[in-house]
Amino acid sequence: MTEPSAGTGTGTGMGTTTASAATGGPRGSGRVGVGVIGAGTISTQYLTNLTSFPDLDVLVVADLAVDRARAQGEAFGVPRWGTVEDVLSDPEVEVVVNLTIPAAHVEVATAAVAAGKDVWTEKPFALDRASGTSLLEAAAKADRRVATAPDTFLGAGLQSARRLLESGAIGDPLTALVLLQSPGPESWHPDPAFLFAEGAGPLFDIGPYYLTALVQLLGPVGRVSATASKARPQRTIGSGPKAGQMFDVVVPTHVSALFEFEGGASATAVFSFDSAVNRTQLEVAGVGGTLELPDPNMFDGDTVVHALGGEPRSEAAVGSTASRGTGVLELARAIRAGRPERASGEQAFHVLDVMVSTIEAAQRHSPVDVESTTTVAPALPADWDPTALTL
Repeated sequence: MTEPSAGTGTGTGMGTTTASAATGGPRGSGRVGVGVIGAGTISTQYLTNLTSFPDLDVLVVADLAVDRARAQGEAFGVPRWGTVEDVLSDPEVEVVVNLTIPAAHVEVATAAVAAGKDVWTEKPFALDRASGTSLLEAAAKADRRVATAPDTFLGAGLQSARRLLESGAIGDPLTALVLLQSPGPESWHPDPAFLFAEGAGPLFDIGPYYLTALVQLLGPVGRVSATASKARPQRTIGSGPKAGQMFDVVVPTHVSALFEFEGGASATAVFSFDSAVNRTQLEVAGVGGTLELPDPNMFDGDTVVHALGGEPRSEAAVGSTASRGTGVLELARAIRAGRPERASGEQAFHVLDVMVSTIEAAQRHSPVDVESTTTVAPALPADWDPTALTL
């Protein structure tokens, strides 16, 4: 497997609103020590994968509820468990995997870089531009990295689609279409109020998957126009012990946006929890045809090529289908190689900036320029293998 060198890709680097941690040269050798902070539900999928990757050594699990950390540690053969401080003070831990609640993401990540650790944090990277900027500046000052979910774009589905696009399968890309529509999660989620609170809604909760995919395919966004609405001020929980209870809807539940990319392409997008029709769609159209891409919330899926004047053909995904935690491994290998990680904090900040700009455009009823930018790293080699011991 030949890894593309750093410094290639799409984009012009960061804007004036963020700072990027330096990568320097290769750092350390051998397997990368990992500490997990947050032993909630999502940690099960992470730990399943992280403990199976030979290049990683999961050393400690921490949680505010130490008993919960102990249960996860014992379930996955992790040798130590304890408090947040136990992770931050452990000299063998190089990468902290931050699986705390969204409101704590920046606080925990900032503490980790201050302790000399690189960080992988679950989405959202931050809830606003100011805290995101503060985190990136802290990481740059400490010469640490802050990589961020989603890492679905590293899966075989979107990586194969990107390689098809770059091979010229549809010519130069011109436009994209995103449709994310559903009635909303309150019918099946037992406690859905947080999904309609600040920092959530269809744009902030699911949008990062689609926007990260668009940035990977078309480069950074330069300007946004948008409208937003809220179908009703309250919703009813449909399942679980709280079924029948009402809760307030704080954020827009339908957002329509036009994204203009720095490279000249554009994308039309709908993010909605107000549709009786469930629909997920991601398409990129070029001068010679259209790519129908797999769900960007997944790691796998074939791409359908619709060539002008030809019959549609399905292209099977090639590459890794390992799920959550793939980005942690890619970060670890990047640290050892001294190259930029692909799921970078810079990219995550740009996606956050695009989402905030979208809401601002809807509120102002006028386009908003996106001040940040990002550099898109090269696609993964088709034979990139998370199960291989490379360090």
